[in-house]
Amino acid sequence: MTTDAAVPPPETRFQRFRRRLDFLYHADHPAALRFQGTVAILDLVIIGFFIVSPLIADQHYFFWVDYSVAALLGADLLARLVASPNWRAWARRPVVWVDVLVFLTLLAPAFFLNFGFLRILRLWTLAQKEIVWRWVRAHGWREWEDVGRALVNLLTCLFLITGFVYTAFTRSGSGMEGYVDALYFTVATVTTTGFGDITLPGTAGKLTSIVTMIVGISLFVRLAQALFKPYKVFFRCPQCALERHEPDAVHCKACGHILAIPDEGA
Repeated sequence: MTTDAAVPPPETRFQRFRRRLDFLYHADHPAALRFQGTVAILDLVIIGFFIVSPLIADQHYFFWVDYSVAALLGADLLARLVASPNWRAWARRPVVWVDVLVFLTLLAPAFFLNFGFLRILRLWTLAQKEIVWRWVRAHGWREWEDVGRALVNLLTCLFLITGFVYTAFTRSGSGMEGYVDALYFTVATVTTTGFGDITLPGTAGKLTSIVTMIVGISLFVRLAQALFKPYKVFFRCPQCALERHEPDAVHCKACGHILAIPDEGA
């Protein structure tokens, strides 16, 4: 006696939609990579809007642009949620928390006005996307990946601190009259130039300056290390194909195979 094999139920429309989104956001197919690249370019445009927002906040069209960007980011968040195979794991990712916070500052700009400077964290979340560094590697610039990541971290820090300083300390008679003054102060403090023509008042101002100097110097040192003394070198292990190794590595840390990493000074 034979029994027919169980026939799986047909896919629902939502399941097909979810599978399509999963393909677009996570696959290596050329069509999916084009979609991911388009999203990354759109992210760059949105980040540019975030940077110039303090300069155009008084314009009549600002809130229209703001809500349009909110609609785009909200749609992207929802699509990534649907495309994720594990919603709970997706919701625990720090980049998701950052994107949700940025979305809230866009959705209710009047309520979250004092937290608008956090929008620049979208630059950091963009740097976590593999499509960005895939493009760098595809053009033979693999050794510049660490430099790019360090530079993104530094720029994010500069604009984040600038936004905080502009929000918290700009007022009439403070000596800091606009966003450019806040950026000038941040760069001067991060580089420890310290011209002294603009200073932050009170204990909060001193603490902000201290944190700015410590964080800024650390990020500058990390960028210098990535430029002149890379933490990792790229050399493909012939045994297991691991590509990132310490500059003085003799054996592959993954499989133990003997490496022959070229000496730059040779």
